[in-house]
Parts: sequence; C-alpha cells; structure tokens
Amino acid sequence: MKRLFQRAAVAAAFALVGFTAAAQTPPNVLIVGQIAEPQSLDPHAVTATNDFRILVNLYDGLVRYKDGTLEVEPALAESWTISDDGKTYTFKLREGVTFHDGSAFDATAVKFNFDRMLKEDHPFHDTGPFPLSFNFASIDAVNVIDDNTVEFQLKEAFAPFLSNLAYPTGLIVSPAAVEEHGQEFGRHPSGTGPFKFAEWQSNQLIAAERNEDYWDGAPALEAVVFRPITDSNTRVAEMLAGGIDVMVEVPPDNLASFKSDANFSVTEQAGPHVWFSILNTKEGPFADKRVRQAANYAVNKETLVNDVLQGTATVAAGPIPPAFNWVESSVEPYPYDPEKAKALLAEAGVENPELTFYVTEGGSGMLNPVVMGAAIQADLQAVGFDVSIESYEWNTFLGRVNAGLEGQADMAEMAWMTNDPDTVPYLTLRTDAQPENGGFNSGYYSNPEVDKLLDQARTSTDQAERGRLYGDVQQIVHDDAPWLFVANWKQNAVTTAAVQGFKLQPSFLLHLKDVSK
Repeated sequence: MKRLFQRAAVAAAFALVGFTAAAQTPPNVLIVGQIAEPQSLDPHAVTATNDFRILVNLYDGLVRYKDGTLEVEPALAESWTISDDGKTYTFKLREGVTFHDGSAFDATAVKFNFDRMLKEDHPFHDTGPFPLSFNFASIDAVNVIDDNTVEFQLKEAFAPFLSNLAYPTGLIVSPAAVEEHGQEFGRHPSGTGPFKFAEWQSNQLIAAERNEDYWDGAPALEAVVFRPITDSNTRVAEMLAGGIDVMVEVPPDNLASFKSDANFSVTEQAGPHVWFSILNTKEGPFADKRVRQAANYAVNKETLVNDVLQGTATVAAGPIPPAFNWVESSVEPYPYDPEKAKALLAEAGVENPELTFYVTEGGSGMLNPVVMGAAIQADLQAVGFDVSIESYEWNTFLGRVNAGLEGQADMAEMAWMTNDPDTVPYLTLRTDAQPENGGFNSGYYSNPEVDKLLDQARTSTDQAERGRLYGDVQQIVHDDAPWLFVANWKQNAVTTAAVQGFKLQPSFLLHLKDVSK
C-alpha cells in the first residue's frame, strides 16, 4: 500500500499519527469518516453496520441487493433454482473468479464458509465467534455438486434465505486466508470484492486498494481509506477542513448547514431501521409489564425525533420498521402521556424505581446516543423513575449488552438495520435467542405466542401470509413492551462536491465501487 500512496504523492498524509484537520485528501483516494473502529474485518464475526460498510467493499456474497432496493440479484452466483418444497437451493457459480490472495473461488470455498460458521467440529470453527450465524440456522447441509455448482439443503422452507445470503454475514471469505491466519484472519482479510485490503493502523485507518481484476469491472477510485472518528463534532470539523471526503451519520445539528453549502452534497435514504432501548424483563422494575408500558408512555418520542433528531426520524411503534410496508400492521406508537405512566407505576405498586441505563458514546445507527440517552433519562425521572446512566465506547458497550443485562443494567440503547422483518424479532425477541443460547435477546423477553408466530412466518412461502403474521408479532410485542420503542431513522451522509456517484442504500450498506472523485 505504501507504493500506492507514494504514487499518489500522499504518503505523508497517511503517517501513523493519522490526518490532521487541516489535511487535504489526496486525488483519486476516497477518505471515509466512520463512527467507530471496526471489531474485525471477518464478515462472519461482526454485527455492526459500521463494520459492514467496510466489508461489502472487500467481499462479495453469492447474491447481493439490487441497487436502491432490498431485492436480491446475482453476484458470485450467476443463477439459482429453488425446489418446489422450498428446501433445496442450487447455485451456479461465476467462473474465473479468484480471491485477493490468488486462491480460487469455487463451490468448495462456499461450502467451507458455511460449514465454518455452522459446524462446531469444523477445523476452523474456532476462528469465530459467529454471532449472526443464526441467519443460516435453517441450513442442514451444503453440498459441492461440481466446481461451479453448490447446493444448500435446508431443514425446512425458509423465506428469508436469499435475503440473508445478501446480508454481510453471507459474504464469502478466502478459505486459504483463514487457514493461513486462523484467529487473526479478521486482521488479514481476503475476499473477492472491488477493493483489496492493504493496511490496518489501529484507531487510525483501514486502507484498501483497487482490485484491477474485479469480475464486475475495476473501481474508478485508486484506493479507499476508512478512518474511525468516534466523536461526531470531530467528524464534522474534519469534513469542513477537508480531512475526509465522506461522512456517515451526520449529526442533526449540522445537517442543515451542510445542505446549504455548495461545497458539500447531502444524501438521505429511508430504510428498515429501528432505534430502541432494551428493557430487562427478567429482573428489576421492568419484570412487570405495567412498568415497561409506563416507560413507553413517559418518554416524549415526538420531541426526540423532531427536536433532538431534527426530523431525521419518525416515532417507532414496534420492532418491525415501517419500511416493510407489506407487513399488515395498524399499531400506533405509544403516545406521550406522563399521567398514564404515573398511574401504571402506582398500579404496579412501584415507587421511584431505580434504573441503570447503558448508553453508548457512539455506534452504528445509534442516532446521537448521548443526547438521546439524557433526554430519555429526564423524561423517565419526571414520572418517578430514578435513572443512572453508564456510558461506554461502542465495542465495550456491545460486549456488555450482548452478554445480557441480568445483574448489570435495567435498560440499554440499541439500534438495528435489517434486511427482512424476520431478522430483528427472531434474533432479539425469541425465547431461544437469549444470550446463553448465543442470541441477542439481552432483555430476556419471552412470549410463546410470539415464538410460534415467528416460526410460522419464516417458513411460509406466501408473502401475504407472512405480512399478516408479522403484523400479529408487531401488535403483541407493542403491548408487551419489552423495549422502549423510540425511532425509525432516515440515514444520511455528506460528501464533498468532488465526490461523484455516491449513494446510500436501503440496506444501510456503503458500496463504493462506482464512486469517483
């Protein structure tokens, strides 16, 4: 990578000390201001959209989302067939594709990827963990038919299967690189994507150079550099000073000024996002449904989305975002009603319940989390809750929350961007998805009717039936209130005027192949 940067005459800008706010970005190299340091560059080992935005530029999946939609189209697989019973998917693979390390992409490589995630006796299963392998729990076997044909046998029909393959957990990694680097693969990634990994300077930058031999045409950019800038005010300052070309998740306070400045271009895109606070339903005050409902009535979400987020979001009604407009749901958000909240607390016999509230300093899709957390704290305290906030850096925060709130906290901020209405409730609200089972149900919510509906919806091949079933899930979860439902976000980004072809996607991913500068 040093050779590349020297050729671009910008080696000094990439010194280990990183950029200064006064630095100007080099020509034909795109500098992206990210919200956090990634956990890993192994797509099977991470959960954050912050990390996925990098990974989709280094790797490909068998399929991908069509530009501007959540519809699935071919990628490393040129075509596929589905058996009449919905349990067998056969993919014809693209020929002549190689991983960045020079090894061959073929059906054996595909089998390696999914066996690695799903089989505990696989020789490289210990290179995990694989937290979103839930997405592929329906797979019974992956069979190599020939070098260019791979077959997936499912345990049962599973409607979101193709969509889950398009999600970043389905990105295909190089078996040769996993074999070489083992548990360090996440620091030495190798995929088939439009950019090749070049360098990772911890807490400074991740650099990737153009893949000249990319099967879908070489990118226009010579290189992309992702810089973790966790403080939003610092990201804004870097953007204004010319230290970065792209900034994701623009703070609402700065959005209007960027929109009015001809030197910048603001992009916005609605998508399936939900921002909420997990409530500990297992122990403490929130073990009582009335107290959980009281919290939902106590918080003025209209003020949060209109004043704190300045119109960049709408109020959430439940776990399934309105972007899935085929879901039959008439559920309305909890209204702001502090008197109702006080009455419910009195009915529950709870006086000044003490709460520990985990707030992150910044993270993927978290929507001004410190300010939002403080506003939620104030509203809860106004009706009688006694709320203490504990703040953590994003990756530390994830480690605490994903382990479960039991014995730690009563509530925690969280956000999910998703690809199907199945994903979030299945991974975060199902009884069997509690942390001890490897899921993300950190608040220990359990409702057998919700479990049953989710199982029915994910095995149905009838879209209308799925829409009705997820509508029922939305209604029940809204009433049970295992979360404080807050907002559905309209994502945004700002680029310099020199950047061309930049788009945001409904998937919340950041595809940079067709960007030029």
